[in-house]
Amino acid sequence: MSENILLEVCVDSPEGLASAIAGGADRIELCAALETGGLTPSPGLMALAAKAPIPVYAMIRTRPGDFVYADNDMAALLADVDAVRAAGLAGVVLGASHVDGSLDREVLARLAAHARGLGMTLHRAFDLAGPDFAPAIDLAVELGFERILTSGGETTALQGLGALAACFAHAGDRIAVMPGSGVNLETLGAIKARLPFREIHSSCSVVADGPSGKALELGFVSPRPKHTDADIVRKMRAALDRI
Repeated sequence: MSENILLEVCVDSPEGLASAIAGGADRIELCAALETGGLTPSPGLMALAAKAPIPVYAMIRTRPGDFVYADNDMAALLADVDAVRAAGLAGVVLGASHVDGSLDREVLARLAAHARGLGMTLHRAFDLAGPDFAPAIDLAVELGFERILTSGGETTALQGLGALAACFAHAGDRIAVMPGSGVNLETLGAIKARLPFREIHSSCSVVADGPSGKALELGFVSPRPKHTDADIVRKMRAALDRI
């Protein structure tokens, strides 16, 4: 089992959590509002996820938008790390940038120190740090991150294969590089043909029937909602097992 490729599935609802587990995910990235790239999940969702039989890492991102954080943002981010620890989850997903896209060493160091004892993933704020990702990889290693979630600075991992290959080469065995964004049953083969990944990140989602009525009119729901599908998780797990 230890040789298997690990499948991480991102979810933002109780239903998504249950589907990911039922389909055979190896780890959960727990979020709110995946349509904005993922925000810190609610205390209630964290409490539910703490009962999961697989590791759960919670996104630490208090607001949509960029990853440039001021003092008020930091206070909220640190409190969210505390909430994850109190819930008993396995880890946190962190990231912070300067205005130019380079990783913010000071903020990341504070967050990593505060999260000591929890697992740590560096999220796709990393993708803003290119096109030379070597310094960002070195910083992630220095601060004790376990892995980097990245699309190679492109919209999808498939588009970023060249940069991802360079990231794998520079990272070596110092830190895991986990491709994510646009990873699905159709793109998995091409990604695996190019990259020696041992972990992969996917939403394993389908577009649900579009909502209608007052809730849509008032902006309470997305016009094209997605939800994690247990059957897709199951098929992704089986595809990875065949590699």
